[in-house]
Amino acid sequence: MTDTTSVIQVQVNDKPVRCPEGQSLTALLTTLEMPLQATAVALNDDIVARSEWDSTLLNTGDRIALFQAIAGG
Repeated sequence: MTDTTSVIQVQVNDKPVRCPEGQSLTALLTTLEMPLQATAVALNDDIVARSEWDSTLLNTGDRIALFQAIAGG
């Protein structure tokens, strides 16, 4: 059996990343080993609520900015 999944390229913090077409933000973050609880995500300059990560599917050329919360004062 051959894999028919298309691969797309997105930009994550200005670096090219290849992923399967139709991958969710949650799946991308998991693949990148990002700590889900301490991460905020902007997709094409719009913040995406954590509750929408599973249903937000990536498309070719999407620009993703990841922000991590830092403890301290």
